[in-house]
Amino acid sequence: MGGKYRITGDKYPRMRPPRRRGRLATLSVAGVAVLGLLGWGTWQLVDVFTGGDEASAAGSGTARRCTPADTVGTNVSPSPVTVPEPGGITVNVLNATTRSGLAKETADELKKRGFRIGDVGNAPAEYDKKVDGTGLLLGPAAALRTTLPVLGTQLPAAERRTDAGRKGAAVDLIIGDDFKGLAKKAGADRALAALGSPEPAASAGNGGKGC
Repeated sequence: MGGKYRITGDKYPRMRPPRRRGRLATLSVAGVAVLGLLGWGTWQLVDVFTGGDEASAAGSGTARRCTPADTVGTNVSPSPVTVPEPGGITVNVLNATTRSGLAKETADELKKRGFRIGDVGNAPAEYDKKVDGTGLLLGPAAALRTTLPVLGTQLPAAERRTDAGRKGAAVDLIIGDDFKGLAKKAGADRALAALGSPEPAASAGNGGKGC
């Protein structure tokens, strides 16, 4: 080189790129790779906890099979309950009020509705003028879930009571002070039909949602 500044001797300066830039480029590439791996791992975790298999099944048109746990919470229809027919129930109609003629009138109406009629008359001393409300349905212990519910459809507000020492299968309808008459026949018939076909009950679980 000419001019004022000259290079003398047999050694020349070596021209090479700074090392610092190369290191920065390498670190940048490595950082991008690490971020990519972290993102992929996060996506996998989200897929696991959100049920990615269901989304895949829906997208592919393949329905996922239900497991026993999936069916928890669905409406369960109870088995029909066998209740006795009115024609198989003998009812003693007893009047515990001061109004005359109630026992016979009630017995006649029950007979029209298919019940067998036993004794008709005044209530014994232990119940006479001592029955509050519309009435009292009394029977043996076995009647609590059989004949008393059937008779109860005719007088829903009446108290139901059993006597463990009672003999026979007959039940008593003891008329109380607030008695105004039996339930309307149409309503009593619906209540009687409902005894044999209970409503479905929803069990606890997923609220009946499909899988």
